[in-house]
Amino acid sequence: MQSAHISALEAKHAVLDQRITAESHRPMPDPLVIADLKKQKLRLKEEISLAH
Repeated sequence: MQSAHISALEAKHAVLDQRITAESHRPMPDPLVIADLKKQKLRLKEEISLAH
């Protein structure tokens, strides 16, 4: 159960990473969107480290 939860968090983390990359490569990236995605990614990273 614990590893399934960690795997789900890591998958969400990877999706956020892809979304950040996609937003960054747009012709006019929105810095507010990027900042929000990075905050979400950081929260997930902290949750993953606490789950280990």
